[in-house]
Amino acid sequence: MSSWQSTRRIWDISQTLRPGLPVWPGDTEFTFERSWKMEDGSPVNVGRMTMSTHSGTHGDAPLHYAPEGLDAAGMELDPYIGECLVIDARAVSGAIDVSDLPHLDSADRVLFRTFETFPHDAWDSDFTAIAAETIEWLALQGVKLVGTDAPSVDPQDSKTIDAHKAVLKHDMRILEGLVLDDVPEGRYELIALPLKIAGGDAGLSRAILRELA
Repeated sequence: MSSWQSTRRIWDISQTLRPGLPVWPGDTEFTFERSWKMEDGSPVNVGRMTMSTHSGTHGDAPLHYAPEGLDAAGMELDPYIGECLVIDARAVSGAIDVSDLPHLDSADRVLFRTFETFPHDAWDSDFTAIAAETIEWLALQGVKLVGTDAPSVDPQDSKTIDAHKAVLKHDMRILEGLVLDDVPEGRYELIALPLKIAGGDAGLSRAILRELA
């Protein structure tokens, strides 16, 4: 391995899955317990988890917002690996509009930081969404994945989920629940593979950013 490969900085932009993890109101709470315990005589520890497919950091599958959409196991992986642009949108109020965007300069993947500090311990319903018109504009620029530190690209009370429908129209992909507190605005390599879940409407992700060579 060459020296530049071994020294590139990595940012872990995933939430930690744990009891008490804030989840969408009414969704399944995250639980974890030991089913086999070494202190009880088992040669190994083994745990079991109960969770929503949208717990923590995750990639929405088209099945989440389209009845005949691809499930998490059927999604191609290419959108989730490659160069991305992190945009600081903390100053935006309401939803992120086209006028809030910088010049993209051929970005295939765009991640938005909206929180000053990510709310690890309590659900924040007043998060910054992304306007459907912005999704449309990003698609025209060649963007194939949109990520956000918010829990959704649409507002919590949306019944029409217009941003999700714009993503569907252009066959884009979504990452939600990223943690971008320590990530300066700029370009990185994204690696954020959703779990391969048959029938899954989303796949939990261990998402990282890596410094570009």
